[in-house]
Amino acid sequence: MSSKPDLELALIQTTLAWHDPAANREHFQALLEQARGADLVILPEMFSTGFSMESAELAEPENGPSSVWLREQAQRIDAVICGSLIIQAADGSYRNRLLWARPDGPLAHYDKRHLFRMAGEHKHYRAGSEQVVLELKGWRVRPLICYDLRFPVWSRDAGGTDLLLYTANWPGARRQHWNRLLPARAIENLCYVAAVNRVGEDGKGHGYTGDSQVLDFQGETLLAAGDGDGVFRARLSSEALAAYRERFPAHLDADAFTLN
Repeated sequence: MSSKPDLELALIQTTLAWHDPAANREHFQALLEQARGADLVILPEMFSTGFSMESAELAEPENGPSSVWLREQAQRIDAVICGSLIIQAADGSYRNRLLWARPDGPLAHYDKRHLFRMAGEHKHYRAGSEQVVLELKGWRVRPLICYDLRFPVWSRDAGGTDLLLYTANWPGARRQHWNRLLPARAIENLCYVAAVNRVGEDGKGHGYTGDSQVLDFQGETLLAAGDGDGVFRARLSSEALAAYRERFPAHLDADAFTLN
């Protein structure tokens, strides 16, 4: 049915030190030790600083300390590690950029497309323009960031995404939206969804209630972290995914469209 091996995920849901990359790297390093054995480890959005609009003050260059650290950690635990941070790109713009660190290759990245207007993110960062599909053990993984979740056209892929991955700082005030939109993305794309949020309070006083989760292709819960702090694991079955798509091939009737 499927030649791909199953995929072991580790989601790290935890608090973040406000505007303190060194403290966050140290904190995550201990948690990453607990994630050994996973194929893919997912960190929250802006894992090194918290969700901040201080882009000019906090941005790291493309090969800055957190980028180097991610590659080192991926090699140390022999897993792909991903999460977003504030990067100053080569063109001078500031990006909310997800980095995909392999244990045996160069960094890949995805720049957040939909910038959170209500916090002024669009005034401090430049939006990305391209969807990115990354390969891991034969799985097609598409990373997205937080506010992207609200936009189904950007999340839509009739080309065979196996896993949609959302990394976020999604406040507790809108947790109902998070918990309803994630299953919708799984169902409409006939794929797994893994979503990692943070917990605790940020430097602006916004509270985060977690709800990191993994859903199958029918929107059913495989993992629900609740408001816990730590490392949460789930295994994805390629055989089950392939069998469902063969049994219910709704993707064959998907509408064709182009993105501007």
